[in-house]
Amino acid sequence: MKLESNIAAVVTGGASGLGEAVVRKLAAAGVKVAIFDMNAERGEQLAKEVDGVFCRVDVRSDESVDAGFVSARQAHGQERILVNCAGISRGAKTASRDRATGAIKAFPSADFDSVIQINLVGTFRCLSRAAAGMLTLEPLEHGERGVIVNTASVAAQDGQVGQSAYSASKAGVVGMTLPIARDLAADGVRINCILPGLFSTPMMAGLPDNVQQSLAASVPFPHRLGLPEEYADLAAFLITNSYMNGESVRLDGAIRLAPR
Repeated sequence: MKLESNIAAVVTGGASGLGEAVVRKLAAAGVKVAIFDMNAERGEQLAKEVDGVFCRVDVRSDESVDAGFVSARQAHGQERILVNCAGISRGAKTASRDRATGAIKAFPSADFDSVIQINLVGTFRCLSRAAAGMLTLEPLEHGERGVIVNTASVAAQDGQVGQSAYSASKAGVVGMTLPIARDLAADGVRINCILPGLFSTPMMAGLPDNVQQSLAASVPFPHRLGLPEEYADLAAFLITNSYMNGESVRLDGAIRLAPR
Protein backbone atom coordinates (compact mmCIF):
# COMPACT_ATOMS: atom_id res chain seq x y z
CA MET A 1 0.00 0.00 0.00
CA LYS A 2 1.33 3.41 -0.94
CA LEU A 3 1.59 6.13 1.68
CA GLU A 4 -0.18 9.10 0.12
CA SER A 5 -2.74 11.80 0.74
CA ASN A 6 -5.82 9.74 -0.15
CA ILE A 7 -5.03 7.25 2.63
CA ALA A 8 -6.28 7.56 6.22
CA ALA A 9 -4.62 5.96 9.23
CA VAL A 10 -5.28 5.43 12.93
CA VAL A 11 -2.42 5.07 15.43
CA THR A 12 -3.23 3.94 18.97
CA GLY A 13 -0.91 5.15 21.70
CA GLY A 14 0.05 7.75 19.13
CA ALA A 15 0.73 10.69 21.44
CA SER A 16 4.23 9.60 22.50
CA GLY A 17 7.03 7.11 22.06
CA LEU A 18 6.81 4.56 19.25
CA GLY A 19 3.30 5.67 18.35
CA GLU A 20 4.33 9.30 17.97
CA ALA A 21 7.17 8.29 15.64
CA VAL A 22 4.68 6.38 13.47
CA VAL A 23 2.30 9.34 13.43
CA ARG A 24 5.07 11.64 12.24
CA LYS A 25 6.31 9.13 9.65
CA LEU A 26 2.88 8.63 8.10
CA ALA A 27 1.96 12.31 8.20
CA ALA A 28 5.24 13.24 6.51
CA ALA A 29 4.22 10.99 3.61
CA GLY A 30 0.89 12.80 3.30
CA VAL A 31 -1.29 10.25 5.11
CA LYS A 32 -4.21 11.64 7.12
CA VAL A 33 -3.59 10.44 10.67
CA ALA A 34 -5.91 10.08 13.66
CA ILE A 35 -4.23 9.72 17.05
CA PHE A 36 -5.89 7.51 19.69
CA ASP A 37 -4.50 8.12 23.18
CA MET A 38 -5.48 8.94 26.76
CA ASN A 39 -3.12 11.92 26.99
CA ALA A 40 -5.23 14.73 25.54
CA GLU A 41 -2.63 17.47 26.01
CA ARG A 42 0.13 15.67 24.14
CA GLY A 43 -2.25 14.18 21.60
CA GLU A 44 -3.89 17.45 20.65
CA GLN A 45 -0.52 19.19 20.34
CA LEU A 46 0.84 16.46 18.06
CA ALA A 47 -2.34 16.48 15.98
CA LYS A 48 -1.85 20.22 15.37
CA GLU A 49 1.76 19.67 14.35
CA VAL A 50 0.93 17.00 11.76
CA ASP A 51 -2.45 18.36 10.65
CA GLY A 52 -4.15 15.29 12.06
CA VAL A 53 -6.96 14.66 14.51
CA PHE A 54 -6.81 13.58 18.15
CA CYS A 55 -9.36 11.23 19.71
CA ARG A 56 -9.23 10.51 23.43
CA VAL A 57 -9.63 6.74 23.50
CA ASP A 58 -9.42 4.15 26.26
CA VAL A 59 -8.70 0.85 24.51
CA ARG A 60 -10.25 -1.04 27.45
CA SER A 61 -13.70 0.27 26.52
CA ASP A 62 -15.89 -0.77 23.58
CA GLU A 63 -17.74 2.53 23.77
CA SER A 64 -14.58 4.62 23.83
CA VAL A 65 -12.99 2.77 20.92
CA ASP A 66 -16.20 2.92 18.87
CA ALA A 67 -16.49 6.66 19.48
CA GLY A 68 -12.86 7.16 18.49
CA PHE A 69 -13.36 5.44 15.16
CA VAL A 70 -16.50 7.48 14.51
CA SER A 71 -14.57 10.72 15.11
CA ALA A 72 -11.58 9.62 13.04
CA ARG A 73 -13.75 8.57 10.11
CA GLN A 74 -15.78 11.75 10.22
CA ALA A 75 -12.56 13.72 9.90
CA HIS A 76 -10.63 11.59 7.39
CA GLY A 77 -12.89 8.87 6.03
CA GLN A 78 -12.47 5.13 6.53
CA GLU A 79 -8.91 4.25 7.54
CA ARG A 80 -6.90 1.82 5.44
CA ILE A 81 -4.06 1.69 7.99
CA LEU A 82 -4.12 0.85 11.70
CA VAL A 83 -0.97 0.77 13.84
CA ASN A 84 -1.50 -0.43 17.41
CA CYS A 85 1.06 1.02 19.84
CA ALA A 86 -1.05 1.48 22.98
CA GLY A 87 0.26 -0.55 25.89
CA ILE A 88 1.52 -0.63 29.46
CA SER A 89 4.14 -2.50 31.45
CA ARG A 90 3.57 -3.60 35.04
CA GLY A 91 6.14 -5.84 36.68
CA ALA A 92 6.02 -8.11 39.71
CA LYS A 93 6.95 -11.68 40.51
CA THR A 94 4.22 -14.31 40.37
CA ALA A 95 4.78 -14.89 44.07
CA SER A 96 7.40 -13.28 46.29
CA ARG A 97 8.70 -13.07 49.84
CA ASP A 98 9.26 -9.76 51.62
CA ARG A 99 12.89 -9.83 52.73
CA ALA A 100 12.23 -7.71 55.79
CA THR A 101 9.15 -9.43 57.18
CA GLY A 102 9.18 -12.81 55.47
CA ALA A 103 5.57 -12.26 54.36
CA ILE A 104 4.61 -14.01 51.13
CA LYS A 105 2.32 -12.43 48.58
CA ALA A 106 0.97 -13.34 45.15
CA PHE A 107 0.87 -11.05 42.14
CA PRO A 108 -2.62 -9.48 42.23
CA SER A 109 -4.96 -10.94 39.62
CA ALA A 110 -6.43 -7.48 39.01
CA ASP A 111 -3.00 -6.16 38.00
CA PHE A 112 -2.44 -9.12 35.69
CA ASP A 113 -5.85 -8.59 34.12
CA SER A 114 -5.21 -4.87 33.63
CA VAL A 115 -2.12 -5.57 31.52
CA ILE A 116 -3.96 -8.19 29.45
CA GLN A 117 -6.93 -5.89 28.93
CA ILE A 118 -4.83 -3.04 27.54
CA ASN A 119 -2.04 -4.83 25.68
CA LEU A 120 -3.92 -7.83 24.26
CA VAL A 121 -7.67 -7.29 24.40
CA GLY A 122 -7.31 -3.58 23.65
CA THR A 123 -5.21 -4.40 20.59
CA PHE A 124 -7.81 -6.87 19.34
CA ARG A 125 -10.67 -4.49 20.13
CA CYS A 126 -9.14 -1.82 17.88
CA LEU A 127 -8.02 -4.07 15.06
CA SER A 128 -11.33 -5.94 14.79
CA ARG A 129 -13.21 -2.67 14.36
CA ALA A 130 -10.66 -1.31 11.91
CA ALA A 131 -10.79 -4.52 9.89
CA ALA A 132 -14.59 -4.42 9.74
CA GLY A 133 -14.39 -0.88 8.38
CA MET A 134 -11.70 -1.80 5.86
CA LEU A 135 -13.95 -4.52 4.43
CA THR A 136 -16.35 -1.80 3.26
CA LEU A 137 -13.69 -0.24 1.00
CA GLU A 138 -13.00 -0.90 -2.64
CA PRO A 139 -9.74 -2.79 -3.14
CA LEU A 140 -6.56 -1.04 -4.27
CA GLU A 141 -3.70 -2.52 -6.26
CA HIS A 142 -3.18 -6.25 -5.60
CA GLY A 143 -6.71 -6.43 -4.16
CA GLU A 144 -5.60 -4.75 -0.95
CA ARG A 145 -8.19 -3.04 1.27
CA GLY A 146 -6.19 -2.33 4.39
CA VAL A 147 -3.21 -3.17 6.58
CA ILE A 148 -2.74 -3.52 10.33
CA VAL A 149 0.51 -3.40 12.32
CA ASN A 150 0.52 -4.56 15.94
CA THR A 151 3.17 -3.99 18.59
CA ALA A 152 4.33 -6.88 20.75
CA SER A 153 7.76 -7.09 22.44
CA VAL A 154 10.80 -9.32 22.56
CA ALA A 155 9.46 -10.17 26.03
CA ALA A 156 6.84 -12.25 24.20
CA GLN A 157 9.63 -14.75 23.51
CA ASP A 158 12.17 -14.20 26.30
CA GLY A 159 10.43 -12.44 29.15
CA GLN A 160 12.36 -11.58 32.28
CA VAL A 161 11.74 -11.98 35.99
CA GLY A 162 8.58 -10.06 36.92
CA GLN A 163 7.23 -9.93 33.36
CA SER A 164 4.65 -12.71 33.49
CA ALA A 165 1.71 -10.41 32.74
CA TYR A 166 3.55 -8.30 30.17
CA SER A 167 5.03 -11.33 28.41
CA ALA A 168 1.69 -13.12 28.35
CA SER A 169 -0.04 -10.10 26.85
CA LYS A 170 2.61 -9.60 24.16
CA ALA A 171 2.83 -13.32 23.37
CA GLY A 172 -0.91 -13.18 22.79
CA VAL A 173 -0.42 -10.37 20.27
CA VAL A 174 2.17 -12.48 18.44
CA GLY A 175 0.02 -15.58 18.65
CA MET A 176 -3.04 -14.00 17.08
CA THR A 177 -1.17 -12.43 14.15
CA LEU A 178 -1.20 -15.43 11.79
CA PRO A 179 -4.79 -16.55 12.45
CA ILE A 180 -6.03 -12.98 11.96
CA ALA A 181 -4.06 -12.76 8.71
CA ARG A 182 -5.84 -15.93 7.63
CA ASP A 183 -9.21 -14.58 8.77
CA LEU A 184 -8.83 -11.45 6.65
CA ALA A 185 -6.88 -12.75 3.66
CA ALA A 186 -9.89 -13.36 1.42
CA ASP A 187 -10.93 -9.72 1.87
CA GLY A 188 -7.53 -8.19 1.15
CA VAL A 189 -6.58 -7.00 4.65
CA ARG A 190 -3.03 -7.73 5.86
CA ILE A 191 -1.70 -7.84 9.41
CA ASN A 192 1.84 -7.96 10.75
CA CYS A 193 3.47 -7.59 14.16
CA ILE A 194 6.65 -5.91 15.41
CA LEU A 195 8.52 -7.15 18.50
CA PRO A 196 10.64 -4.18 19.67
CA GLY A 197 13.62 -4.68 21.94
CA LEU A 198 15.04 -1.95 24.16
CA PHE A 199 13.91 1.41 22.80
CA SER A 200 14.41 5.01 23.83
CA THR A 201 10.84 5.85 24.84
CA PRO A 202 9.28 7.91 27.67
CA MET A 203 8.94 4.68 29.66
CA MET A 204 12.67 4.04 29.31
CA ALA A 205 13.49 7.68 30.06
CA GLY A 206 11.97 7.22 33.52
CA LEU A 207 14.80 4.89 34.50
CA PRO A 208 18.05 6.16 36.07
CA ASP A 209 20.78 7.09 33.57
CA ASN A 210 23.09 4.31 34.73
CA VAL A 211 20.34 1.73 34.18
CA GLN A 212 19.67 3.06 30.68
CA GLN A 213 23.38 2.94 29.87
CA SER A 214 23.64 -0.63 31.15
CA LEU A 215 20.65 -1.71 29.07
CA ALA A 216 22.05 -0.03 25.97
CA ALA A 217 25.41 -1.77 26.45
CA SER A 218 23.65 -5.15 26.61
CA VAL A 219 22.51 -4.85 22.99
CA PRO A 220 24.90 -6.92 20.81
CA PHE A 221 24.93 -4.40 17.95
CA PRO A 222 24.51 -1.54 17.76
CA HIS A 223 25.39 -0.88 21.43
CA ARG A 224 22.54 1.54 22.06
CA LEU A 225 18.82 1.77 22.60
CA GLY A 226 16.59 1.62 19.56
CA LEU A 227 15.21 4.86 18.19
CA PRO A 228 11.44 5.34 17.80
CA GLU A 229 12.13 6.44 14.22
CA GLU A 230 13.59 2.99 13.52
CA TYR A 231 10.38 1.40 14.72
CA ALA A 232 8.42 3.77 12.46
CA ASP A 233 10.61 2.84 9.51
CA LEU A 234 9.81 -0.85 9.99
CA ALA A 235 6.09 -0.12 10.42
CA ALA A 236 6.14 1.83 7.15
CA PHE A 237 7.90 -1.07 5.41
CA LEU A 238 5.29 -3.54 6.64
CA ILE A 239 2.57 -1.21 5.38
CA THR A 240 4.04 -0.58 1.95
CA ASN A 241 5.31 -4.08 1.13
CA SER A 242 2.17 -5.92 0.06
CA TYR A 243 3.81 -9.35 0.30
CA MET A 244 4.40 -8.99 4.04
CA ASN A 245 1.49 -10.69 5.77
CA GLY A 246 1.06 -12.73 8.94
CA GLU A 247 4.63 -12.01 10.04
CA SER A 248 6.05 -11.19 13.49
CA VAL A 249 9.40 -9.41 13.22
CA ARG A 250 11.91 -8.72 16.00
CA LEU A 251 13.53 -5.28 15.97
CA ASP A 252 16.11 -5.62 18.71
CA GLY A 253 19.79 -5.34 17.72
CA ALA A 254 20.07 -9.14 18.17
CA ILE A 255 19.40 -8.97 21.91
CA ARG A 256 18.02 -11.97 23.80
CA LEU A 257 16.83 -10.94 27.23
CA ALA A 258 18.56 -12.53 30.22
CA PRO A 259 16.40 -13.76 33.11
CA ARG A 260 17.07 -10.48 34.97
